[in-house]
Amino acid sequence: MIQNLEANTGKSLADWIQIVKGSGIEKHMQIIKHLKAEHGLTHGFANLVAHKARKSDAGSADSQDSLIDAQYSKGKETLRPIYDKLMEAIKAFGSDVEVAPKRAYVSLRRKKQFAIVQPSTKTRVDVGINLKGEDTTERLEASGSFNSMVSHRVRTTQVDDVDEELIAWLKLAYDRS
Repeated sequence: MIQNLEANTGKSLADWIQIVKGSGIEKHMQIIKHLKAEHGLTHGFANLVAHKARKSDAGSADSQDSLIDAQYSKGKETLRPIYDKLMEAIKAFGSDVEVAPKRAYVSLRRKKQFAIVQPSTKTRVDVGINLKGEDTTERLEASGSFNSMVSHRVRTTQVDDVDEELIAWLKLAYDRS
């Protein structure tokens, strides 16, 4: 994406980071909105630049593990087994699963992002899934304002919520990506 950024916009990642720093905007979504509205970037490129400018992506962190450990700290430690069970199941989908931790969530990709895992509160891990065109259910809800990079969300509060139904939705999204 970084190579395509310069090819498509005529500016390097470093140029875009300077634009962000010069704007004085610090919040991730505000940076994205600014880059889209004022500079015509697509959401994907704006998101990339925002992460790089804020050093909140896996490539800017000391390690992927440190980003994940930080997500499950400060009162969210009891949620880590939910994440671990999800990852065990998802990694079994295939060797092409890419786990890309960010500051607040973990992006799961194949050819494109198919899901995210985010400890949203001290009592809940939200699993965002790209299942465009799938009907919602009581459990598989529309993502709404949760995250614009996914179409649906499943709220989990205990390890037992990571069940066959949730794994089947994740596998479907993986197969489509």
